Amino acid sequence: MDFLVNLQLGFSVILQPGNLFLCFLGCVMGTLVGVLPGLGPVAAISILLPSTYHMSPVSAIIMLAGIYYGAMYGGSTTSILVNIPGESASVITCLDGYQMARQGRAGAALGISAFGSFIAGTIATVLIMFAAPPLARIALVFGPPEYFSLMILGLAMLIYLATASMLKALIMACLGVVVGTIGTDPIHGVERFTFGSYTLMDGVGLVPVLMGLFGISEVLLTVEQSTQVDVYKTRIGKLLPTLEDWGKSIKPILRGTFIGFFIGILPGGTAVVSSFSAYIVEKKLSKYPEKFGTGVIEGVAAPEAANNSASQGSFIPLLTLGIPSNVVMAVLLGALLIQGVTPGPLLIKKYPEIFWGVIGSMYMGNFMLLLLNLPLIGIWVKLLKVPYAILFPMILFFCLLGVYTVNNSHIEIIIMIIFGGIGYLMKKFGYEGAPLVLAFVLSPMMENAFRQSLIMSAGGFGIFFSRPISLGLLLVTFVLLLLPLIPGLKKIPKGEPQ
Repeated sequence: MDFLVNLQLGFSVILQPGNLFLCFLGCVMGTLVGVLPGLGPVAAISILLPSTYHMSPVSAIIMLAGIYYGAMYGGSTTSILVNIPGESASVITCLDGYQMARQGRAGAALGISAFGSFIAGTIATVLIMFAAPPLARIALVFGPPEYFSLMILGLAMLIYLATASMLKALIMACLGVVVGTIGTDPIHGVERFTFGSYTLMDGVGLVPVLMGLFGISEVLLTVEQSTQVDVYKTRIGKLLPTLEDWGKSIKPILRGTFIGFFIGILPGGTAVVSSFSAYIVEKKLSKYPEKFGTGVIEGVAAPEAANNSASQGSFIPLLTLGIPSNVVMAVLLGALLIQGVTPGPLLIKKYPEIFWGVIGSMYMGNFMLLLLNLPLIGIWVKLLKVPYAILFPMILFFCLLGVYTVNNSHIEIIIMIIFGGIGYLMKKFGYEGAPLVLAFVLSPMMENAFRQSLIMSAGGFGIFFSRPISLGLLLVTFVLLLLPLIPGLKKIPKGEPQ
């Protein structure tokens, strides 16, 4: 009975005109971000983060969440029509989606992608409703040592699953921790690395860091590469999949949904990992694995279902444990903290309108995205032809405007430019931004949990190893970090699955 009451609360929140409009706006912007190559949900959310400061927490998270899972929907359009992933999770869709387009089946590929995403998103939302409340109750037994160990595990998972080298990911995580310690010591009130700047006494702002790393750097890199997008000129036929297409796709969609959901829950699990995993599973189970990469519809259905399911499943650790499982969730965590809301086990009890409002928005958002992605395909194709000479100066303008309007501080513009340069160099030399951002957001929470634990134990480090949950989490962390050092054990090759 409580379940139905809570679900009614969620729909009463999302059906308020203002929240419904923000959900629609987030879905539209997310789809647009997914369609346009070179942008991504992290950059879009970072640029739009200042606009949420005057919203209520539930309205802000509804819009930002819509951008995230909307980008998962839109990313398939460029993968299929241009052979360039609009979003990193859609890389694997290029293999079969683009080949289907070249065979004159672009409509079927786009259609099964949209329907598969809708089915996966809806099932994932149902799973969140059942999985999140029990997990939140279990998390109530966590104390500072368990939270510290859990955050360490989250960073270790992200480092282990890094697409570049683990060493580079570890360096980025350490840099993120260092940047997160800038400001005033929370216990003794001592300034750290502020260099006499009043702006830095409150720490480095999340907005300038994100806009620099993912906004400014992307503009610099794309301008340097002078990327030109050419849409494959083929007639986009009927978008409704045939019965034969459904027969081949329904099982891959369901398998991809559950694979993506459970990978999304894991600390460090991402939509990229889930889409690759779903593709590999389908290739292994297929009666004709040699045809994958030549335009089989299963190669589109499974990864598209997986990345959408993972994007929604990743909300579970954020909302119930207060631990972001990927870089987008880290940004959303920062957005909630800015709003004065601390995610964690008590969120469902203290702010039920936020948790159930997000659940309601996912139902509505999935329906909106289905409507946006099928009838408006022609518009998205036209948007692919927008010259970068027009698009990227606008992105720079919004970055500058957004950062300055947060605190009216020119220092934060300088910080954004510095991190823009750092982000550009990182991308040039193969360093990922995700470990840096996740460590930067978690650093103050990790420090507080660490120091509270030491206070509880009168300075003894044994508290982290004497509590079973904390010990178990740390053991998993050590195993993950030591695995690559064991001879004969190699990570999954990067790039196209074999």
